[in-house]
Amino acid sequence: MNSKRLIVAAVILPLLFAYIYFLPPFPYFLALLLVVGILAMHEFYVMYNVPRLLYFPGILIGGILFYTFCRYPANSLSGIFLGLFFLLLLRLVFVRTPSKGMSEIGTLGIGFFYISGFLSFQWFLINDVSGIEYIFLLYTSVWLADSAAYYIGTYLGRNKLYPAVSVNKTLEGAVGSVLGGAVGAVIIKIIFRIHNLEVMNAILLGAILGIVAVIGDLIESMFKRDAGVKDSSTLIPGHGGILDKLDGILVAGPILYFILRYF
Repeated sequence: MNSKRLIVAAVILPLLFAYIYFLPPFPYFLALLLVVGILAMHEFYVMYNVPRLLYFPGILIGGILFYTFCRYPANSLSGIFLGLFFLLLLRLVFVRTPSKGMSEIGTLGIGFFYISGFLSFQWFLINDVSGIEYIFLLYTSVWLADSAAYYIGTYLGRNKLYPAVSVNKTLEGAVGSVLGGAVGAVIIKIIFRIHNLEVMNAILLGAILGIVAVIGDLIESMFKRDAGVKDSSTLIPGHGGILDKLDGILVAGPILYFILRYF
């Protein structure tokens, strides 16, 4: 399992970083986020066994909402209303039983906000606030936090963090996540020569992202435990699904945006 994780990371990460670095954000980075968001929603809805009649419109509306959030944020509220209205109408007309209506519509709604809504902040980061260097800071900090949490938790973990949600998460792994996040932020600060980010601030920022990455991981673990699955899918060998790799970044993206925007 460890070798698969390393091999896949060694192949995918350089390609991903080159794609983001060398291609203009619009339309390429936006298209990447849209594809990733659609795949993540697919995994989320399959994980919860959403009926196909609602599953396909849910993904379509979720993709449209994501694009609206990013490109036409002033129309986001109208988009949310119309999207939920059409899903409620489809559920009412084509599924002839009220049984599980709330759970099915609720799952679709959470998919919109948890995936499309949270993911859109990465576009705000690169387009409105900071530029490409902070996207790399976000990704590097969260992925190093995730890796440090995995390896430190595996080899040194003794004390369970939140066994009701995730039996494998440990306090030692959470500390590793904080350290990994801080290291990732410092690395990107040095590589991109981010002059307005002092080293101590980079350490603090990365540590915060490391903490948030643990929270994002636990949130997805909560959903997986509720749905009765181990991974969101088996799409990425040794890593699970798209949502499994996205969980920390989904939550860390908005937090980084708010820190840079308001502090």
